[in-house]
Amino acid sequence: MSSAVSHTPAYGAVDLSTCDREPIHVPGAIQPHGVLMALDEALRPVVVSSNIGPMLGTSREQALGADLEQLLGEHAARQVRIRVEEWAPREPLILTLPAELGGSLGGAEVDLSLHRSGGLVVLEVETLGRPRSTLLSYQSARAAMARLAAWHRVDGLLAQLAIEIRSLTGFDRVMVYRFDRNWNGEVVAEERRDDLNAYLGLHYPATDIPAQARRLYTINWTRLIADVDYEPVHLHPVLVPGTGEPLDLTHSTLRSVSPIHLEYLGNMGVTSSMSISIVIDGKLWGLVACHHYAGPHRPSQDARSAAEFLGQVASSQIAELERAEAREDALTSQARVNRITARVSASEQSPVERLIGDPELLDLCRATGVAMCFNDEITTRGQVPDEPALRRIAERILRAPYGEPAGSESLSELDPALGLVSDVAAGALGIGSNPDSWVLWLRAELPEIVDWGGDPHNKEISQAEGEEVRLSPRKSFDLWREVVRGRTAPWEPWELDAARALRTFMNGLILQRSREQIAVAESLQRTVLPQTVPQFPGLELAVRYESASSYQLGGDWWDAVRFGDGRIAFVVGDVAGHGVEAVGAMTQMRAALRAHLHGGADAGHALDQLDEMVVDLLPDQVATAVVAVLDPRTGLVELSSAGHTAPLVFGPDGVREVDVPSRPLLGVGAGHGRAAQVELRPGETLVLYTDGLVERRGDDAVDASSKLRELGVTGPGGQPLEDWAAHLITSVPGAGDDDTTVLALTLH
Repeated sequence: MSSAVSHTPAYGAVDLSTCDREPIHVPGAIQPHGVLMALDEALRPVVVSSNIGPMLGTSREQALGADLEQLLGEHAARQVRIRVEEWAPREPLILTLPAELGGSLGGAEVDLSLHRSGGLVVLEVETLGRPRSTLLSYQSARAAMARLAAWHRVDGLLAQLAIEIRSLTGFDRVMVYRFDRNWNGEVVAEERRDDLNAYLGLHYPATDIPAQARRLYTINWTRLIADVDYEPVHLHPVLVPGTGEPLDLTHSTLRSVSPIHLEYLGNMGVTSSMSISIVIDGKLWGLVACHHYAGPHRPSQDARSAAEFLGQVASSQIAELERAEAREDALTSQARVNRITARVSASEQSPVERLIGDPELLDLCRATGVAMCFNDEITTRGQVPDEPALRRIAERILRAPYGEPAGSESLSELDPALGLVSDVAAGALGIGSNPDSWVLWLRAELPEIVDWGGDPHNKEISQAEGEEVRLSPRKSFDLWREVVRGRTAPWEPWELDAARALRTFMNGLILQRSREQIAVAESLQRTVLPQTVPQFPGLELAVRYESASSYQLGGDWWDAVRFGDGRIAFVVGDVAGHGVEAVGAMTQMRAALRAHLHGGADAGHALDQLDEMVVDLLPDQVATAVVAVLDPRTGLVELSSAGHTAPLVFGPDGVREVDVPSRPLLGVGAGHGRAAQVELRPGETLVLYTDGLVERRGDDAVDASSKLRELGVTGPGGQPLEDWAAHLITSVPGAGDDDTTVLALTLH
């Protein structure tokens, strides 16, 4: 095993205690199966690998500053220049170098790849390697993609991916390794030689792949170690002239790797390895880990490219399958919420009594117990700890400002004293309106037997015992069995949404039956409507709400819902009337519309579904709403309306109304939502608002844009959008008879 210094000449030695800080992107060395040159703007080498003499027949001193033609021959140099001019990175050239060059690559067929690093072009040359792939044809790639696409579950897709990658690359073992939220990994699929032990189901701790390695895996999808016992080839000079910094090899295919990782692989009996990243939404989801045990193994560049391509295809398919599963779970959960709320609404019992006894309440959040506190009185069902423990859990989980759900999968980590009740309440999901009004769903301890590939705690143990020997990677990869106690399964996003929807419904229903209706409704309005305006990259968003002059409570609401594909839905709605009933209806409508949008419905269909809910559950209510779905990347806005006032756009040419085809009011039970599309250009401001902005008692039908033009109201200009939204409300003279909401957004 080579020393740490020889592997990382720019920074010196590392050991296990510092491997999470090792600068692995700038090792100052490469693997010996190829040669590397970093070229300046004139395409002359300023850094070369020390093996350029044996491989290309020119000493490193002569190579620095030389013409490419001298180093590669006329044809290869010309192809490099063309590739740099066109710049098609990560697309290897396959060509034959002239025999007269000398060196081991003279007269050889080679893979030649290019990438940029800072202001330099990095050129890497290596022999083709074997097996030579023939699977990059259209037909074969299509067939492999079809085999992957045939799976409708993630586990089947991953098993197929392992088969395809092993077929392409010829490794003895191919594993798919999935990260959990704490970056521990699990082998979830495997294809291997029959004589090898199975690793399927083994877990590996987060320390096996430190944070800086995960960052590199996210940026660079493939990494090959052709021979674990290789001697690294240093770069010359180690520091780039003019910058004084080591050459960044993040995107290098030849980059030398950490000696700690090589020792780790050696302890596993691995002689060669390759990894392919699985990246979803810009985040490292997992790895395809390829291991060889019969000596060095180097698949060709095109075989590696094919494997990388399949990894990218699989990443996209995994994302779609997970989103589909999440949508199905969300829709199932929303249907369960609808059944619960319908039963509670129809009951003559008190809402709290009827809810706590509902047959689906525990299943709603996959709980083993539930506790509800109302007016400081606790009612329970299922397996729950005693009342002091319940209050302690609520105190630890729920924090002001109230209104958003909060969960923990390990209460003992929040409060060691709660470990005493983990047999009935190891985890909890809670939501509340104030300190004496909340609901807790509880889960008992879920003992999980974890099969670790070696002791995951050995680093901590060695440090605690103060060993003076250099810490080494685990030398035993025998099964290490650990029972993880005091934990439950993680709370899923759709379970938090269900808690939020049920809390909103219950608060609305209780409002209608409360003796202190006005005070409770004001508190509800504060918890339902966000107290802070969310911020989105590339957008400036401002929201202003003003209550009516003659009423304390109104039915206005607004919302912002982010989709997984980057789009954002902005909503403004208005329930007819004032007082407690209007606020109660508003909370249910807002929660239902949010759930429909989260469930995957487009804006028009979501309004149709909301209309059906209002007809069925709120037969005495009507409301209007407008939904604007913005794609910040393109500025395209899809607008749907249910009887709502037309949105406004303020730009350099003044203010204009957006013509949105409108279906009838919510609660009428007729019509179908349609959509209009408008492009919001940078600097323009889209305004969604309720009719209280421009309508005054006794006014005829109001053309909002005309009225604002008459009043000389212009766009925000250079002032903060929040100040401008407030100014917009006060620009219209006369006391308003209705509450008013203004939502303004500017695209930068």
